[in-house]
Amino acid sequence: MFCFCVSTLNLELFFVKLFFVQNFNQPPVENFSEKQLQQILADENPTPNNPPWNWLTASGVWLASIVFLVLPSILAVFYAAAKNIDVRNAETLKEFLLNDSSAILLQMILVLPAHILTLALAWAVVTKFNKFSFRKTLGWELGGFKFWHSVVILVAFFLLAATLTALFGEQDNELMRILRSSRSAVYIVAFLATFTAPIVEEVVYRGIIYSAFYKAFGVGIAVIVASTLFSAVHFLQYNGDVTALIMICLLSLVLTLIRARTGNLLPCIVLHTVFNGIQSLLLILQPYLNFGNTTEPHPALFHLWK
Repeated sequence: MFCFCVSTLNLELFFVKLFFVQNFNQPPVENFSEKQLQQILADENPTPNNPPWNWLTASGVWLASIVFLVLPSILAVFYAAAKNIDVRNAETLKEFLLNDSSAILLQMILVLPAHILTLALAWAVVTKFNKFSFRKTLGWELGGFKFWHSVVILVAFFLLAATLTALFGEQDNELMRILRSSRSAVYIVAFLATFTAPIVEEVVYRGIIYSAFYKAFGVGIAVIVASTLFSAVHFLQYNGDVTALIMICLLSLVLTLIRARTGNLLPCIVLHTVFNGIQSLLLILQPYLNFGNTTEPHPALFHLWK
């Protein structure tokens, strides 16, 4: 299979060379480097591992996605000012934004337009403004990934989360404080975690970032960069919760390895959505389940939360 893929790639490069010689009267083939020919192929027939964007563009998309996610907090500052909160006092402002239920709801609601903006930017980069297929360029096939793979991974993660919780004890984090603020916050978080976050995050990290770094530096660097950046942006959310931090790092690595193994983004989106969907369902049903006869969210539910 490997030899066949190499032969096919060489054949494609040959026709690219022939096209340029015949249509642009270019000198012989040696004037084109392998990297230039790969870029020509990407510009004409992009694939998940040979995208029409580079690692600098991918880094820009990542930075923009961070900025979009910061915007809800910035807008919440104006709400705080309207409520006569001293926004110049960092501690007072932080206390208000993290504890006022209306401020929390506002920030959660504004995450949706942030996700939409991120996805719109990703679409522009991936398709070059509709020149290429969004799904084909990112890899919209399962690539050998089976349903039972999801079941095994899911069971393993929940068992590990339970083990780590027993080992380190129950620990608080920012997300749990948000969930305790109101039932409305629970419903909004559940919706975002199930229907928007998996798609947006996978497109950015395992789609745009992984593909670009794979093309430029190879699979090892691509796995490290995509996994690390994904984990890093969640550290503030889970700061102080050792179990959650370990689980998010492991989840990030597993999703990236699935992307590397299958050559497609779709399995990552499916698995990410299943993880979040199950937890969202447990989150909504939590008051009706027997978790110590309490109406507060149980820590074991959120160690895989995204």
